[in-house]
Amino acid sequence: MLIVADENIPLLDAFFQGFGEIRRVPGRGIDRALVEQADVLLVRSVSQVNRALLEGSKVRFVGTCTIGTDHLDLEYFAEVGIRWASAPGCNARGVVDYVLGSLMTLAEIEGADLAQRTFGVVGAGQVGGRLIKVLKDLGWVVKVCDPPRQAAEGGDYLSLEQIIEQCDVISLHTPLTRDGEQPTWHLFDEQRLNNLKPGTWLINAARGPVIDNTALREVLLEREDLQAVLDVWEHEPTVDVDLADLCVIATPHIAGYSLDGRQRGTAQIYEALCGFLQRPVEVSLAELLPRPWLAGLTLDAATDPAWALAALCRSVYDPRRDDADFRRSLIGTDSEQRSAFDALRKHYPPRREIDSLKVRIEGQSPTLENIVAALGAAIA
Repeated sequence: MLIVADENIPLLDAFFQGFGEIRRVPGRGIDRALVEQADVLLVRSVSQVNRALLEGSKVRFVGTCTIGTDHLDLEYFAEVGIRWASAPGCNARGVVDYVLGSLMTLAEIEGADLAQRTFGVVGAGQVGGRLIKVLKDLGWVVKVCDPPRQAAEGGDYLSLEQIIEQCDVISLHTPLTRDGEQPTWHLFDEQRLNNLKPGTWLINAARGPVIDNTALREVLLEREDLQAVLDVWEHEPTVDVDLADLCVIATPHIAGYSLDGRQRGTAQIYEALCGFLQRPVEVSLAELLPRPWLAGLTLDAATDPAWALAALCRSVYDPRRDDADFRRSLIGTDSEQRSAFDALRKHYPPRREIDSLKVRIEGQSPTLENIVAALGAAIA
């Protein structure tokens, strides 16, 4: 069996060496010639997998080690009988940590009390749902927009216009869709961006084209009151440098790049391939994850809660380092910038998730215990 795989998928050998030959290639370089004799194709979100790539090949299983599937032509797969699998939820916690780290930075810059903000979450799936739970458990006001879920389940959802009208922090976690009754491509167009409340913080860690990047650049130039955090870009790996300059935080599509999340994605696709081939699952992710660099923290019961919240979030992840690395890469020719974008992702340093952190509280403090529990860390 020949497996063609994106070279950035972690633990390829550990999970897949027992299936046959593994051929590693850059994700953006996967072409017809490479996959022609492959039986299995393993990708991440940078690879477009469709009829043009696969027609005439031997591929019968496609696995993407990511949450999203907008880069897969699922209709074509169904037409020709190709089995596929994604990794829903694999990096959801990492994205939540990214949003929390961004909130800490924005609050510090503006001297804002996060508990006084109204949070709008657009998209209540794997990522958005976990973010909503954390924010609510912290006692903050959260409003949610998810038209598909509202149609299927009912419930206390708001329209996008209501989110824009009522919320001063908006975090986007929708899939990217161009067709259907409610496409998300350019969901935030010029009109909706101009309708944002004064002082709104807009965070996009979903897909770049969910926001019209050209319109956002023009709106940010005109409205200094708005603050933007972008991890995803409309034409990545090409990035609008002028837009990046206007963002408080700009990063190269790494919000979900926690070590746990990336390896969890590989594990989920391994299990799916085992199911497809009717083979037993013999490799466990728990046996492969390394020990976290920071296993625990100790807080005194008298610690200021706001300080404790920021310290706990930043002890696991602080987006300012990734922002600085990314900004240094936005020089040179377009080709050099595109290469730098991919290099930052390929060589991304290990980053763990907050639920690997154990927190000891010396003394009694229900407030601190609630913060620790809300974030998902363990109380030692």
